Amino acid sequence: MAENHEQRLIALEERLAHQDQTIEELSAVITGQWREIDRLKRQLAMIDDQIAAVEQLARTGKAEPPPPHY
Repeated sequence: MAENHEQRLIALEERLAHQDQTIEELSAVITGQWREIDRLKRQLAMIDDQIAAVEQLARTGKAEPPPPHY
């Protein structure tokens, strides 16, 4: 009987160790995804600003300034 309890305890400890490892791995994945989301948000904000500038230029009817290499 005691041996059965010991085996069950060992099995539970093994499962806990695997679960802890899985939680750590998932946490790392989530952290990476949040970094990527933040990067994409900044990139989207820059694109939105560029679109707004082009729309403003189109509304004013002014000619687009020449590129810097002219």
